[in-house]
Amino acid sequence: MSNSEFMHEAIHVAYDNVTAGHGGPFGAVVIKDGKIIGVGRNEVTSSNDPTAHAEVQAIRAACQHLNDFQLHDCEIYTSCEPCPMCIGAIYWARPKAVYYACTKEDAAKIGFDDQFIYEELALPMEQRKIPMKQLSLPQSDLPFRTWDQSKVKVEY
Repeated sequence: MSNSEFMHEAIHVAYDNVTAGHGGPFGAVVIKDGKIIGVGRNEVTSSNDPTAHAEVQAIRAACQHLNDFQLHDCEIYTSCEPCPMCIGAIYWARPKAVYYACTKEDAAKIGFDDQFIYEELALPMEQRKIPMKQLSLPQSDLPFRTWDQSKVKVEY
């Protein structure tokens, strides 16, 4: 399959998701060696899960398929430019490329506007709309110290 065929598949997944009433107009596929190994659709409202975005769902499916927590040598095709959460997931998954169809501005025109998140991330924590405050206890770093000394950890 070609790049445009993979993108067509991501768009088709998004379209089917809307017509089936399962969630927002977003779809994604993960490709490895010219084959689709993960498909994701926006299921935020149908699953009551704010993290169930198309890209995250596709990453989860592809990682299960590969039995790995990273997507080395994979590509992601998504019907829309990824939101900040999905960008984070994509960077953690480490695919070699991401291709998107619609832009975040296109999404904003139909009510999916993530600009406020980009703006919030640029603010100092004490100025953000959702308070985020450190609450450190005497043994707060115990998990970190244990990880650092572990002989069985899988680094990523």
